[in-house]
Amino acid sequence: MEQAVQKGHPKGLYLLFVTEMWERFSYYGMRAILMLFMTKALLFDSEFASGLYGNYTGLVYLTPLIGGYISDRYWGNRKSIFVGGIIMAIGQFLLFFSASSLGTSVAPLLFYFGLLSLIIGNGFFKPNISTMVNQLYAPGDKRVDGAFSIFYMGINLGAFFSPLVCGTLAEKVDYKWGFLAAGIGMIIGVVVFELLKNRYIVSADGKVVGGKPEPFVAPVAENSIENKAEKSSNPWARIGLWIAVYAVLWLVFMELVGFNFVSTLIFATSIAASGFVITDPSLSKIERSRIIVIYIIAFFVIFFWSAFEQAGASLTLFADQQTDRTLFGWEMPASYFQSVNPLAIIIFAPLFAVLWGYLGKRNREPASPVKQAIGLFLLAIGYFIIAVGVSGAEGSTKTSMFWLLSMYLVHTLGELCLSPIGLSMVARLAPLRLGSLLMGIWFMSNAMANDFAGMLSKLYPEKYVSVELVKQEEIINKVELLKRDEKDKAKLQAEVEELEGMRSVAISSVDFSKIKDKKAQEAAYQKVVETAKVKERSFFGFKVNSLYSFFMVFVVMGGVAALILFFLQKKLLSMMHGIR
Repeated sequence: MEQAVQKGHPKGLYLLFVTEMWERFSYYGMRAILMLFMTKALLFDSEFASGLYGNYTGLVYLTPLIGGYISDRYWGNRKSIFVGGIIMAIGQFLLFFSASSLGTSVAPLLFYFGLLSLIIGNGFFKPNISTMVNQLYAPGDKRVDGAFSIFYMGINLGAFFSPLVCGTLAEKVDYKWGFLAAGIGMIIGVVVFELLKNRYIVSADGKVVGGKPEPFVAPVAENSIENKAEKSSNPWARIGLWIAVYAVLWLVFMELVGFNFVSTLIFATSIAASGFVITDPSLSKIERSRIIVIYIIAFFVIFFWSAFEQAGASLTLFADQQTDRTLFGWEMPASYFQSVNPLAIIIFAPLFAVLWGYLGKRNREPASPVKQAIGLFLLAIGYFIIAVGVSGAEGSTKTSMFWLLSMYLVHTLGELCLSPIGLSMVARLAPLRLGSLLMGIWFMSNAMANDFAGMLSKLYPEKYVSVELVKQEEIINKVELLKRDEKDKAKLQAEVEELEGMRSVAISSVDFSKIKDKKAQEAAYQKVVETAKVKERSFFGFKVNSLYSFFMVFVVMGGVAALILFFLQKKLLSMMHGIR
């Protein structure tokens, strides 16, 4: 009774808000400088770095399936959040030590172990903290929608500040301090959660939320549809079938398509898991129809996120190399642009909520598939804006930051049409007994999208310049490292010979900031870039040999996906059986 009339929200919500804010601070702070660190400090070329970025962000969305299962069966939310947070903090500190040992053989090894720790830790953390929000309220409490809105603001608040803090430390001081700040942020979130969880993370009736789960005992229902279906089929036959399909998918992706191990793991697992669920014999005709809608929408969502997530990959390189970031004589760090999206979400999310409510009251609110088609269309518009901006700015000319800011703003509007709508749609369409599993499969589409984003980022038209010319300017990172490494003469000589044996080097490896005089820095940049040659790539026969052609890939991809989804919307609505 008290819960029914209560106003405001339980204090536990704000504790989860703060914990998630610091976790997102850690994740997005690291992500903002990841591509720059790989290309400028570890000296990976952009193609390899893009593939690694895609594998990393793809696995980040795959491991929550395992972490969620362990939490549901054995640990509970609280322990999973603590373990996941600590492992992620360790990952950030490993990246700190990697950046502290540049020029040694240990640096790349620490870097890889750091990424692995972040992938594992996120698997335990991500699926558990948002689950606890709903558990703070009694069933039917109308404050829940507002609670998730507040929680979502915490995500974007952390995502907004982290590139500003970590990016400034990394690009203006040293990369290691950016990673250290991300690690400290994660530790703060875990410590705050651990100190206050027993006092505030409780349900409406005062019971502990997120503790160790009770042993599950399956109910016996002799006359239920599910029970009859299970009796009429052999579950081991279905398991065996999809294991065989999984093996075939591995062969196809590894041998025929040419994916690496990680990409094969992500795509094969996602497809096989989806097939296993849809062939569940306990599903009714309507349930199966609704799940197929989830799968179709998830397929189109892959195209959205694979283009959207260029923010952490190719668009970071574009901001660093091709964007004029000078404001009143001060050069803004490239990582700052990744704060535009969360800031815009904080501003526009409440306006979208009002808009959908206004249209809903007048029975004019678009159905979920239409909203997502609009999101894809806005994605294409955003990339068309940046394509126009770079159309006459090849060679050594840098484009105004106006174009990049405009693109990020339009993409945010697209995200608000697609992302929260998709989560709500899955929750409404999924059968109650398969709700968590299908939400996991929805996240697996994000895993495929992020990995695909890395593949698309490899198309970025990286410019290569003469090693001899760069050595004359004495501004390439590796040369600078070699100059400092006077102790090991044999190693120094071998690396100099290796460097001189190269004909060209990726321009992303050239650090012009080492030239302190602004005019000299600009002169060196002009001299090097004027001789640069672009490595031409192709995408389904479409030649990508300029920034304009690169961005047009996403214009076409997003536009075609939007049109197809829009034309399918009537069919999808009929398959949703009354749910919009």
